[in-house]
Amino acid sequence: MTSDRELTKAVEDALYAPSVRNTQPWKWRIRPDEIELHADEDRYLDITDPDRRDLILSCGTALHHLQAALAARGRGVRVRRLPDPENRNHLATVTVELDGAQPDLIAASLYPAIAGRHTDRRRMSHRPVPRELLQSLQEHARRAGAELVLTDPGVREKLMMALSEATELQYHEPGYAAELRIWTHRLPGSHDGVPATSVPPRPIGTTKATGLSHFGRPELAQPPLPPGRSPDDDAADFLVLATPGDDVLDQLKAGEAASAVLLGATRTGLATTPLSQALEITASRHHLQTDVLGIPEHPQLVIRVGWPAAGSADLPMTPRRPLRSVVLPD
Repeated sequence: MTSDRELTKAVEDALYAPSVRNTQPWKWRIRPDEIELHADEDRYLDITDPDRRDLILSCGTALHHLQAALAARGRGVRVRRLPDPENRNHLATVTVELDGAQPDLIAASLYPAIAGRHTDRRRMSHRPVPRELLQSLQEHARRAGAELVLTDPGVREKLMMALSEATELQYHEPGYAAELRIWTHRLPGSHDGVPATSVPPRPIGTTKATGLSHFGRPELAQPPLPPGRSPDDDAADFLVLATPGDDVLDQLKAGEAASAVLLGATRTGLATTPLSQALEITASRHHLQTDVLGIPEHPQLVIRVGWPAAGSADLPMTPRRPLRSVVLPD
């Protein structure tokens, strides 16, 4: 039997997963040799996320973090996704196999990156990311059941425009600005939300809005700009996670794939920024799929990847809810 402490420590590791607006919309139930993952609808953003896709995606990242944490402890697991058709919030049950099942060594190799992964909203380096590194991130996505679409410069420009248009459209949705303010203007000592210390004065290194321009109260300094360089010409790549379908299972797996890609990038020293703005509006999501990317798969998340700019300070730790706030009674 796996010790309760071992399972509890693995759940604590999973709490470092990224989530939309750092809402951390998950609950966990820890049983002997088993951990359940549940969506926490009290943290559901009904204006930003009317289809619950961000909620499910966020929980998927935590699910993959949990698998990496258990694999690093030498545990083979069986994952049952959406195990209860009558309870839509019960997203997965992870059972530790006690019959000598081998741990997932690739997931285990990603575990050390959990502590070092941070969402970096600053300008990135002008040094391009080698193609082979991007292709390795594609393999991480495929192992989790998703595709990671690489974009060329022409597609990137159209993608940035789609992000910009979706951001402005969403910002003028009734109630959106108030909901955004709630999660980006948390009181000191809060254990969730996006703190001002995580947002630079000029987000993302681009003149086009990408959703971060409305965060407010920026306190994170941008790295120094090299002589002769514009803040808008960094070499960050924009990658798109996509899945064969677009049901809840696809969205959950997309979250797992996002975690694998983000941890894989962190392990190689890359900085990352997940961007969901263009995927939260149905029309924008369709435009991205058909007109920008021209793919049959369904886009689920945009991920910005690049080398940290020279002179970048260490990023502050984003607040996390304590374990006692996210564990359900048995």
